[in-house]
Amino acid sequence: MFDNKSILITGGTGSFGKKYTKILLERYKPKRLIIFSRDELKQYEMQQTFNASCMRYFIGDVRDRDRLTLAMDGVDFVIHAAALKQVPAAEYNPMECIKTNIYGAENIIRAALDSNVDKVMALSTDKAANPVNLYGVTKLASDKLFVAANNMSGSKRTKFAVTRYGNVVGSRGSVVPFFKKLVEDGATELPVTDKEMTRFWITLEQGVDFVLKNFERMYGGEIFVPKIPSMRITDLCESIAPSLPHKEIGIRPGEKIHEIMCPSEYDHLTLEFKDHFVLTPTIKFHQKENTYQVNALGEAGKPVQKGFEYNSGTNPHFLSVEELMQLNETVLS
Repeated sequence: MFDNKSILITGGTGSFGKKYTKILLERYKPKRLIIFSRDELKQYEMQQTFNASCMRYFIGDVRDRDRLTLAMDGVDFVIHAAALKQVPAAEYNPMECIKTNIYGAENIIRAALDSNVDKVMALSTDKAANPVNLYGVTKLASDKLFVAANNMSGSKRTKFAVTRYGNVVGSRGSVVPFFKKLVEDGATELPVTDKEMTRFWITLEQGVDFVLKNFERMYGGEIFVPKIPSMRITDLCESIAPSLPHKEIGIRPGEKIHEIMCPSEYDHLTLEFKDHFVLTPTIKFHQKENTYQVNALGEAGKPVQKGFEYNSGTNPHFLSVEELMQLNETVLS
């Protein structure tokens, strides 16, 4: 569906944007692939690897609606990956996080409607489910904005949906390269915030594949959640440095012991499909009746049981130390 189409990725110089670009260029023949971000150095560096004739690099900030509208002229699909993501940084700089993650989301919506974009997919996070930190709160607000935007499109073709998933293995600023560097620098122990901590675990390629498929599945208004494994932080330490002890240093500002992607409070709105869940809208869309139980690809889902919660601590699928070792080799090679 991406052949001869114009695609824009906000935050396109990040880990996700670069992997998405690589896979799009390998599998499809887009008419234009626009990287929208605010860092000229990262764009310059990315151009050294991704310089196909369809590539366009656009300096801009999601806080600037006019710039977004200009960048989206003639665009068919938007992947909104730009965000301020660091949990402690958001706690200390709340308004900066709000300006990018909430006001930026509203700007994406308005620009997409003004430009008559076909589909917009916003990336979310497990931290947006029952949030306890500011980053999660801003992403929950962003999710709500994108879902509700489907009531604003009227006669326009524009549809909005959200993809929510957990921690990405080996992404910039994540724990795997951090632990790896500590080991390389001769650390005698690995710091863990809490030895009971668990996280959902997904690779960049799995995340990209899921987003690509969701463009085909979406009607508009869905929050897509993949079925992915969990990992224990102590097992991750063991997979990176089996001989090193772990030092518990305490939870960082705004951090959880376990993460949630489908809260139990949404059990009446959650549908289970073969390899993913869908959180259906809490609101009704004008002149749009849809139960979402069969998606645009014809895949059928069913309601979850009352009280269902998709929690990294109770997830039936946990990665073993050996499986974590294999993943680490893949992302760090």
